[in-house]
Amino acid sequence: MKVGAVIITMGNRPDELRALLDSVAKQDGDPVQVVVVGNGSPVPDVPDGVKTVELPENLGIPGGRNVGIEAFGPGGRDVDILLFLDDDGLLAHTDTAELCRKAFAEDPALGIISFRIADPDTGVTQRRHVPRLRAADPMRSSRVTTFLGGANAVRTQVFAEVGGLPDEFFYAHEETDLAWRALDAGWMIDYRSDMVLYHPTTAPSRHAVYHRMVARNRVWLARRNLPALLVPVYLGVWLLLTLLRRPSGPALKAWFGGFKEGWSSPCGPRRPMKWRTVWRLTRLGRPPVI
Repeated sequence: MKVGAVIITMGNRPDELRALLDSVAKQDGDPVQVVVVGNGSPVPDVPDGVKTVELPENLGIPGGRNVGIEAFGPGGRDVDILLFLDDDGLLAHTDTAELCRKAFAEDPALGIISFRIADPDTGVTQRRHVPRLRAADPMRSSRVTTFLGGANAVRTQVFAEVGGLPDEFFYAHEETDLAWRALDAGWMIDYRSDMVLYHPTTAPSRHAVYHRMVARNRVWLARRNLPALLVPVYLGVWLLLTLLRRPSGPALKAWFGGFKEGWSSPCGPRRPMKWRTVWRLTRLGRPPVI
């Protein structure tokens, strides 16, 4: 299986980007083809053989990654597997690409693999980086219902069948949108604890637009993908959870602004999942109401 990698960058972490590229180059087996997308910025110096694309404006995380996919041909068809890696991450082991090849070859229904993210100094995996409700044991691999955006591998056939990431989301929940569409098309998703991306421990709320976009995109996610009966249930549960977490006043104001925007603005095409997909998500441990 041919493996490619898509890395988007704002050009502000050249040392981390070079370290990541070095870790990709050290992967066992056939070389991994790499595309680095400068998302509204020039791409720092990269090694020979690494393809670069410089965008005149920041298209957001999903938009930038979609450009990277297309750099491997329509829907990424020039390769069989695409790795998506944060530019300040680092592949911890040299066998990750080979493990991906083996996993996809052995399981024809497997569409997406979510890697384990670990802090490079402590080795700790944050609970939020385990894409399931029962997240206490990050060392347990399992089937899951979503994946981590900056540390994953996708069979390119998935893009051919269900399309790419939702450009309009810009930031937050774009992975779950793709995951739900993939599951609805019959693909499965695995969380693999043995495929590790080192990444410094951070809080997602460091982004100024975090609370607004998380709320807006949550509404868009429901409007685009859920059966009509589940839309108010899903969003009602997340409204309650947000209030129980007792965010600060400014954060809550931004969240409600995004929630309102999610209802009043276009969210892209609506393709509600089948009820059998709802049941599949439930059997996998995460019914699409939370």
